[in-house]
Amino acid sequence: MITSVLVANRGEIACRVFRTCGELGIRTVAVYSDADANALHTRVADAAVRLPGAAPSDTYLRGDLIVKAALASGANAVHPGYGFLSENADFARAVLDAGLVWIGPPPEAIEAMASKTRAKELMGLAPLGEVADTDLPVLVKAAAGGGGRGMRVVRRLEELAPALESARTEAASAFGDGEVFVEPYVENGRHVEVQILADTHGTVWALGTRDCSLQRRHQKVIEEAPAPGLAPELADSLHDMAVHAARAVDYVGAGTVEFLVAGDKAHFLEMNTRLQVEHPVTEAVFGLDLVAEQLRIAEGRALPDEPPHARGHAIEARLYAEDPAHDWAPQTGTLHRFAVPDGVRLDTGFTDGDDIGVHYDPMLAKLVAHAPTRAEAIRKLAGALDRATLHGPPTNRDLLVRSLRHEEFTTARMDTGFYDRHLPTLTAPTPDPHAPLAAALADTHGRSRFGGWRNVPSQPQTKRYALAGEEIEVRYRHTRAGGLEADGVRVVHADARLVVLEADGVRRTFEVARYGDEIHVNTTRLTALPRFPDPTAQHAQGSLLAPMPGTVVRVADGLTEGAAVQAGQPLLWLEAMKMEHKVLAPSTGTLSALHVVPGQQVTVGSLLAVVRET
Repeated sequence: MITSVLVANRGEIACRVFRTCGELGIRTVAVYSDADANALHTRVADAAVRLPGAAPSDTYLRGDLIVKAALASGANAVHPGYGFLSENADFARAVLDAGLVWIGPPPEAIEAMASKTRAKELMGLAPLGEVADTDLPVLVKAAAGGGGRGMRVVRRLEELAPALESARTEAASAFGDGEVFVEPYVENGRHVEVQILADTHGTVWALGTRDCSLQRRHQKVIEEAPAPGLAPELADSLHDMAVHAARAVDYVGAGTVEFLVAGDKAHFLEMNTRLQVEHPVTEAVFGLDLVAEQLRIAEGRALPDEPPHARGHAIEARLYAEDPAHDWAPQTGTLHRFAVPDGVRLDTGFTDGDDIGVHYDPMLAKLVAHAPTRAEAIRKLAGALDRATLHGPPTNRDLLVRSLRHEEFTTARMDTGFYDRHLPTLTAPTPDPHAPLAAALADTHGRSRFGGWRNVPSQPQTKRYALAGEEIEVRYRHTRAGGLEADGVRVVHADARLVVLEADGVRRTFEVARYGDEIHVNTTRLTALPRFPDPTAQHAQGSLLAPMPGTVVRVADGLTEGAAVQAGQPLLWLEAMKMEHKVLAPSTGTLSALHVVPGQQVTVGSLLAVVRET
């Protein structure tokens, strides 16, 4: 019997495994890096063991330290979660050799399938050899790991060499393995996968299909089950191939077989020998707890001959602290307030007051809606996201809501090129025109020392805010009766937290929260600006500022001060939250200054370089 589980992971998946363990009466143990000393998964576990350092290579990728932590804490089983060491056969062996229960597939199955190159060979496929113009486009892909890291689309032959170098660097940082391979890239296909569950007695379940086509940087954003619009024959074929893959390696536990579907044809991509991020949609449709099933299988229990019947439809959205309009740049800071309406499932590793740091993936949470029909599930999830309270750094919330309500998605005509086609319209600013006024009125009430009746109306008051990249000036005035008024808008009520405005006969309520210069009005985020700009905050024209905190991992070859550069040319690369981000030349001209070197840590707004425009 499993009595105590150490989760060799962090964040949302650690909390999710702990939740099931708690329901089953199993003791829980967390491991944490220095950056995660106060993280939610560290706080909710029954015990926690420190892994000194912050980088994954020093902490969550150190299998030797994790096994020691399990033994020291009295855990008798290890759950790997997803990512990090979840598909590392050597780690699985180390856990078993230490006399612990491994809640995952046999090491031999991991070895056979965790490397995408070996998995393709097992399925009778092979990656491309030497690439020619006729093979383009191709996808450079990390052999180990997943989550979109170590992947690059190459459309021109001259882009192949730098793409290979960049993918190797990113894969080595994220997974400790820099092996990459090249495969054909199918434009505008659908990403469809099959959840499998296998016991030690020869039973293998194929638990329906999932569609994960909405992706950014090859990382899934919205997932659903079942995959809509698949012909029954195609779905049956996918099930058969998934079961065949599992039986071919004597698989045990939960796993996922992924395919790229184009028309009525399916191309095998890989088998993930672990629990997937999107497993909750399958749980909702089949009424299962996949983590509980993993635990039972690890204890040697048998599955029933047939899985339960599917019911309804489920959709999951991944909420990220990132700015989709600016190259999906990850965002950091304090998550002041995070609340989601009832009626949807919330899996998260954050709560009010937690810090969003730079070291790990920027996913804040997963929201899952289940309903009798797909249309109802879409409406339910979009509504919950729209009404969620998110006070903190910018997120992709608006993008998720617009994606769910987009005609291509509601009619199930989406594919992996969805964001390539629609990102500009999905991220176009649509700020609430009355949000700045509500912020100004709430601020006035919260800070004013005076009030009451006035003999003469006051002169107009002004406040300045940054909203959606623009500067907004708000004007309002005090009335003789001690109230407030603004042109075209009647102020029904105003205090420091609640403002009610009426315009054109329509009354609206605004909830206002302020954290320093950061102001949230319903779902709109503003920044209060000083009355007079600080002249010392100005930078020279052409200055390139760090869009996020991170590490400079490399500078473009041959780039030195005085070099000629072209607009859009990559000048340097920042690594933040396990992803590489290009910093591009803003214009054609000359690099007049370079202020950083590889390995240097930078903060938001740090001056990286200056380009003097020709």
